[in-house]
Amino acid sequence: EVVSKGVIPTRRRLRVFQAVIRDATGLIECAWPGQPFLDRAVRKGDTLLVSGPVRFFHGRQIQPREFTILARAGDVAEEQGTVFPVYPATANLTHRQIRNIVRQNLDILLATAAAEESVVPETLQRQLNLASPRQALEWLHRPPSLAHAEQARRSLAFEELFVLQVLYARARYENRDTLVRPFAEALPFTLTAAQRKVLSEISADMSQPRPMNRLLQGDVGSGKTVVALFAMLRAIENGYQAALMAPTELLAEQHHGTVTRLLGGLSVQVELLRGGLRNSERRAALERLASAQAQLVIGTHALIQEDVEFQRLGLVIIDEQHRFGVRQRLRLRRAGADPDVLVMSATPIPRSLALTFYGDLDISVLDELPPGRQPVKTVLRSESARPRVLEFVREQVSAGRQAYVVYPVIEESEALDVRSASEAYEHLSRDVFSDLKIALIHGRMPGDEKDDVMRRFVAACIAVLVSTTVIEVGIDVPNATVMVIEGAERFGLSQLHQLRGRVGRGAEQSYCLVLHSGGAPPERLLVFASTNDGFEIARADLRLRGFGDFFGARQHGLPEFHFADLDRDEGLLETARDAAARIVAEDPTLADPRHAALAAALRSEYRERLRLYDVG
Repeated sequence: EVVSKGVIPTRRRLRVFQAVIRDATGLIECAWPGQPFLDRAVRKGDTLLVSGPVRFFHGRQIQPREFTILARAGDVAEEQGTVFPVYPATANLTHRQIRNIVRQNLDILLATAAAEESVVPETLQRQLNLASPRQALEWLHRPPSLAHAEQARRSLAFEELFVLQVLYARARYENRDTLVRPFAEALPFTLTAAQRKVLSEISADMSQPRPMNRLLQGDVGSGKTVVALFAMLRAIENGYQAALMAPTELLAEQHHGTVTRLLGGLSVQVELLRGGLRNSERRAALERLASAQAQLVIGTHALIQEDVEFQRLGLVIIDEQHRFGVRQRLRLRRAGADPDVLVMSATPIPRSLALTFYGDLDISVLDELPPGRQPVKTVLRSESARPRVLEFVREQVSAGRQAYVVYPVIEESEALDVRSASEAYEHLSRDVFSDLKIALIHGRMPGDEKDDVMRRFVAACIAVLVSTTVIEVGIDVPNATVMVIEGAERFGLSQLHQLRGRVGRGAEQSYCLVLHSGGAPPERLLVFASTNDGFEIARADLRLRGFGDFFGARQHGLPEFHFADLDRDEGLLETARDAAARIVAEDPTLADPRHAALAAALRSEYRERLRLYDVG
């Protein structure tokens, strides 16, 4: 309430309108420099809503950025105050101007909204206590209270999430098929509880009358390959071929070695199809695929080339899901008559993001490591500790172990004060580890040269490997027990976790030594050092970076939500997913007139995704 007011002249001939206002907490002075005309607009006894920073100038004072006259008299209790929406200002419009424009046109917008049918069925609106589109629009721009404003946001957020989940539910409905019973008892070792749970989920999918379309998430070392082999063997025993696609030739070779070893004496014809085969070898391999003599094929992008034909492809497994685009997966699926698809990712993603990135796939999670694995010890050190860190590397190598030293860039950059891998290799091989077998690998090397270096490291012909992040994905060297990460503040949190996953794959204790530029380490490094749990790290990464930057969300063709917050609204997303599944189960094509608005929203917002949704 305005208790006094007036215009005060200053020495600089600037006239200032001042008003003293009070509420339940006390008095404060407001000043509007250069606006003496407000003396005619504001009266003693008026009730004002003001906003602006508080400063001290002969006592507490506000220079309001904006104000509104709520009433000409009377107190406004704090809990009864009017709620005003705040709009993001533009270069030409203040949020107050935008609010006035909205206020002048809101009734027209509400009339338009009232004439439109909600995409959320009425029964579902009532069940979840959601506001209608018209009500949500009004409460968003003219809320009776903050609770009403939040209900409006929640209702509109649900609508965004619900439409996307219906799209994915239709994809899941269209993609299931029958395969066979679980294969857990045939494995030569005890499965973890998480593996048994995932095998049960896969088995249930395979018993359905449409192709499986499932994402398998698991942290490094959680046993995804065993689960994949289970599925492939059961496909083969029922007369189908199975294909495993890896992102690099080296990983394809490692999968081939692992699968061959695990199969033991089982009579299964395994084929490795890679880019470096001689023409005669490739022709022979393609003939074995086309005749179904090759039952289990492992390869890279070579599997989706035009001349690759399968006689009866029943199962496709794609390793490192985020390395492949949707169109590549579509080509591999088209190689068979609607084969079952299992995509695997060792990059943990919070469930809310998994439902958004891969919502058209059912999701399984391996959140338990096999017994006997020792967690990697992670230590943060400033660059001044580098000599001691490198001495520790030498101690480990002397004990018969191997080590990685990882750098974030290849060439020296004046803008980034980070030592390059090339420069470091020269220094380490000449001055520090001159008596050891040391090698360099980075992304600009020719592919065959990189593969040769990695094969020698796997064979323990190299003791210390100086590298960039090219070693991030999937390399399995159980004898490597030490990783040194230089310039750690230049890496993302999830990327650091993927790098650390290259050690700790054997029975010996492993170490990750993280060097940063000094001072207080960034929060993400503290999080990284505090846990080995990839899913906990992924949640922290989402919190620190936000949805838009996590794995480049917008590059995945995902919507830019206006109301939904995937971190805050995970429960709402689960509700939307369940509701979408029920509706699509009852009305797969959305032909029911009650779902006409929903079908129209799908066509409007997800036309491209609808065309490709059957591959995830």
